[in-house]
Amino acid sequence: MAKTVNLPEKIYDDLAKVAEELTLMARKPISQSMAINLLIEVYHAHLNNRCALDAFSQQLSSLDIMSPKEFDKYWDETPKPKKSLR
Repeated sequence: MAKTVNLPEKIYDDLAKVAEELTLMARKPISQSMAINLLIEVYHAHLNNRCALDAFSQQLSSLDIMSPKEFDKYWDETPKPKKSLR
């Protein structure tokens, strides 16, 4: 059964572009859910390499990562138009 996921608009747009790029590469339709599945498979394949896993874990633990709530707020905020300096 399909589940719904709420994505910030920027992330959704990126996902749509990835699905389009994969469609062009595969020369057959790739849906957004298929694109997510392929990206997860690539992630798993990459992390099956022990060196890659260790390096990724170290990088991830040293990042200053936003909380999920901060992340959603950051991506959901609409950029404010810049004022002209005339």
